[in-house]
Amino acid sequence: MSFVVGLIIGITLGFALIAAFVRSEKARSKRRVALATVVAAFARMTREDSTKLLAPEYYPSWVVFSQRQKLTWLNSHLTKIWPHVDEAASELIKANVEPILEQYRPIVLSSLTFSRLTLGTVAPQFTGVSVIEDESDGITLELEVNWDGNPSIILDVKTRLGVSLPVQVKNIAFTGVFRLIFKPLVNVFPCFGAVSFSLREKKKMDFTLKVVGGDISAIPGVADALESTIHDAVEDSITWPVRKVIPILPGDYSDLELKPVGTLEVKLVQAQNLTNKDFIGKSDPFAKLYIRPLRSGTKTSKVIDNDLNPVWNEHFEFVVDDISTQHLTLKVYDDDGLNSSELIGCAQYKLSQLDPGKVKDVWLKLVKDLEIHKDNKDRGKVHLELLYCPYGVGNGFTNPFSKNLSMTSLERVLEDGSGSEDGDVVNLKKRTVIIRGVLSVTVISAEDLPPADLMGKADPFVVLTMKKTGTKNKTRVVNENLNPIWNQTFDFVVEDGLHDMLIVEVWDHDTFGKDFMGKCILTLTRVILEGEYKESFQIEEAKSGKLTLNLKWLAQPLYRNS
Repeated sequence: MSFVVGLIIGITLGFALIAAFVRSEKARSKRRVALATVVAAFARMTREDSTKLLAPEYYPSWVVFSQRQKLTWLNSHLTKIWPHVDEAASELIKANVEPILEQYRPIVLSSLTFSRLTLGTVAPQFTGVSVIEDESDGITLELEVNWDGNPSIILDVKTRLGVSLPVQVKNIAFTGVFRLIFKPLVNVFPCFGAVSFSLREKKKMDFTLKVVGGDISAIPGVADALESTIHDAVEDSITWPVRKVIPILPGDYSDLELKPVGTLEVKLVQAQNLTNKDFIGKSDPFAKLYIRPLRSGTKTSKVIDNDLNPVWNEHFEFVVDDISTQHLTLKVYDDDGLNSSELIGCAQYKLSQLDPGKVKDVWLKLVKDLEIHKDNKDRGKVHLELLYCPYGVGNGFTNPFSKNLSMTSLERVLEDGSGSEDGDVVNLKKRTVIIRGVLSVTVISAEDLPPADLMGKADPFVVLTMKKTGTKNKTRVVNENLNPIWNQTFDFVVEDGLHDMLIVEVWDHDTFGKDFMGKCILTLTRVILEGEYKESFQIEEAKSGKLTLNLKWLAQPLYRNS
């Protein structure tokens, strides 16, 4: 009997073990299929997919999907040879950098030279390298560099007051991306004719200034002037598109040098709601604009006294070297007379956002610092008109600011001296382009005007004024309407279209007078270029409202001597 019971129990356990084994295998099979599915999904992942799982800042720059490689081996070798690099490079750097500093030397200093320059004992670290794919006959590498160095740099500084200061540059911290271009490729060792190098991107550059044996802050203005000079020299002397070309093999490499690609026409129109920097009265704002911070290439506007909403209406022209990477920089200051001007705010605009031959109307918000983007304080905004004119593309547009606009062949010969049989060059006075014509303005309608009376209505009318001549016209009054329709057209004879402005003011008619509701300030650049356009403009200084206008231009270009 016990034998039978044991047999039954054994058979039962055997079947149970077999069932458990089958179930386990099925579960393992399902897990393997699921894992294979996950692995296949990871294999199909793109870089964009991976950044959805983890933010890019958490990845090191050398990971595979960022196309950068780790450079531990290069850093190890650079550390070993750094003392020799220091000795070889210090005199070379000193000889090349001193002339650059002289170009940027601020007015408060009479001279700026090196008395000592060594690179210290700490070698830079390369944190990543990438190959830039392009269709040119060359190879382009970009190297990420990080340097917390201990160089010994002492500047001999002499002020206009005759004071000499030995200023030490300390605690240098630099992070950036250097671009190396090996071009052209040739069939002779080392297989490239020249090397071009440039600072492609400056992410961070910090340093401190200290007078040897004293305090630099004891002399007002010197510290700020020196710091600005060093930053500007680095920004402009080696920052892309500027590049240094080092020939390796004999040959002509002039095509690798920096060459202008076009001009940028800038009209500084106005600013609004600037921060007041004065305790008594209002700021006296003026603006500085540049693409490259060379002293000769920086444009300065006139000072508008005691006004936080200045209207400049000034035109400036800049040379563009690389439309894809350069930007226009604008800085607005408060003029303090004999004292140093105080920065109100600054802004930048990428030139790559411009379409050739088309006027771009922009409002730039001012910030405290271009390097620090966490600035929520309202410092005001600036109104610009931008026009990019590339060289030699023949795309059918005309630059109205060009002095060659509508010049006859005789005028061109007289201006450049070519075509003269005896080779004498005829000196002419500088010519200013004057565009004269008729501006036709149709005031079509307004919408969403703010209420101007107790009944929640308004009786709006529009006043149009040409700034230079003061010529005025006004529409009829539309009673009790916040969305009035006028459809009235006015013509203005304009003597200098590129330098005049149309001021359009909206008023509320009242039994005892009139109340100002808001305005629009328009330059004539766009209508001169396009001939005619229709647009709705936001009404400035009003809580709400838009004004729809149609502008038409019939021009006759002229020249006058100046």
